[in-house]
Amino acid sequence: MAQVLKLPATSGFWPVDKVILPYYGAATVAILLFWSRLPLPLWLLAWHLAAIAIALLAIRSQGRASWIFRHWYPLPYVAWCYREMAVFWPRLRGWEADAELAHLDHRFWGVNPTVWLERISSPILTEYLQIVYALFVPAVLLIAYLLWRRARYAEFRYYAFLIALGFLASYLGYVLVPARGPRFFLRSLQTTGIHGLWITRALQLTLDRLESTAWDCFPSGHTELAILACWGSRLISNRVFWIYFAYTLSIISATVYLRYHYTIDLLAGAAVAGLLVLFAPRLYGFLGKGAA
Repeated sequence: MAQVLKLPATSGFWPVDKVILPYYGAATVAILLFWSRLPLPLWLLAWHLAAIAIALLAIRSQGRASWIFRHWYPLPYVAWCYREMAVFWPRLRGWEADAELAHLDHRFWGVNPTVWLERISSPILTEYLQIVYALFVPAVLLIAYLLWRRARYAEFRYYAFLIALGFLASYLGYVLVPARGPRFFLRSLQTTGIHGLWITRALQLTLDRLESTAWDCFPSGHTELAILACWGSRLISNRVFWIYFAYTLSIISATVYLRYHYTIDLLAGAAVAGLLVLFAPRLYGFLGKGAA
């Protein structure tokens, strides 16, 4: 791992480029193949081609602006990939996995966890967990910011690679196992709503606008990326690590309590995170060998 974190910032393709650009290329091919089934396909195609062109231009360019862009661009690029999943998949999916995931949960626990958790529901707990859930993206980005502020650029590049790989791995899961989650599939079984104190409802409405059309349940990206961010926090300090450890436990709890995920999603997300922590360093080193 120490060797991986010492890889220099070369003038060629970085490992993260070799992950993100092929993904955008594959998405471009998908747009062409399913042109008639997509809304505004010309706009989607133009955006993907422009995004690829901008990244390639930055890779070939010299200067401070290009160097900064190359470090940070993976994060907004993978964020856009999530948004386009909500465009692509409702029109391309061939089946829905909610029934199977709910059945696995019920078979293991003997109950539907989101329904059972109604008995411990309280406004203050809901408020806390909803805030924790909403802070997911800032929590992931904060580690990148802290590494950048400390000028630990090699570690920043690896962290950006790990997070980008984590997001893209979760998107693959959404394609293979499309599901919307218990807040939709088990709604008829819930006997009470989820009510907080002051800002819970506003946060719920905002997340509904961002995620309501997405089939993004399996694996739990919140679980996976929170674990990866927690791992990344070790690069900052032990104090930051323990803060992130507590945050990770909270957000994992929030995913089920707030009815966004089945527990099997959490297990899958944790498994993906574990595999990435183990094998991403080797992949990063392998992809970095060809840089010049």
